[in-house]
Amino acid sequence: MSSVPVAVVTGSNKGIGFAIVRALCKQFPGDVYLTARDPGRGQEAVAKLQKEGLHALFHQLDVDELQSIRALRDFLKEKYGGLNVLVNNAGIAFKVHDTAPFAVQAEVTLKTNFFGTRNVCTELLPIVKPYGKVVNVSSVAGSSALGGCSQELQQKFRSNTITEDELVELMTKFVEDAKEGVHQKEGWPNTAYGVSKIGVTVLSRIQARMLNEKRKGDHILLNACCPGLVRTDMAGPKATKSPDEGAETPVYLALLPSDADGPHGQFVSDKTVRTW
Repeated sequence: MSSVPVAVVTGSNKGIGFAIVRALCKQFPGDVYLTARDPGRGQEAVAKLQKEGLHALFHQLDVDELQSIRALRDFLKEKYGGLNVLVNNAGIAFKVHDTAPFAVQAEVTLKTNFFGTRNVCTELLPIVKPYGKVVNVSSVAGSSALGGCSQELQQKFRSNTITEDELVELMTKFVEDAKEGVHQKEGWPNTAYGVSKIGVTVLSRIQARMLNEKRKGDHILLNACCPGLVRTDMAGPKATKSPDEGAETPVYLALLPSDADGPHGQFVSDKTVRTW
């Protein structure tokens, strides 16, 4: 078993994920895994980094497929005895002008952005080593979507005692409400991406609380963050930041020093803790 530290970035063959891998290759003292659904695209991305003189490794990962997540978990356990850094970056967003019905957008977006991220955490958090770092890439779109929720929903999402099961129930309800065409009547905003990122931020707060309760002595720091508006396939060419600039906050959180006691359970943008 290798004693080399290991970092994994989900959904990292392009965009912000790729930029995070690039930065970690330069700064993280261990093996860095670039993951992608499609092995061909993943290997291409690794080759691109090789041309820059950087050494990343590839492992297939589709966050929508439980057996794919478990295969990665088993590989990490066997080869490294666990994991030191996990960056949950995989995510999707429909374009503004997409003609797919809102019900479809809600189901597809939540499946990857919330349920996929949650499944990765369920399988990989238990193997994160002491002093490990977990970064869930969320978005300020989640914060503004929170403002568009009914008071009742806002209270639930801001609660310091909400459980993971309750959160899953709410996210499931959003998808069902969208299918029935009653999501706005039920107090939801009209953005599937925004709601999915509310889910990621609240999930991060819950997970941090659980780590405090169950693994206090392990000093694991877990946060959600917003990379900003980045020029990727998702945000388009007019966005304000380059992918490398977008990677700065996630990488900062992934590389917090081992004696740092925070941030933990926070929502961070531009390396600054924001109120939720």
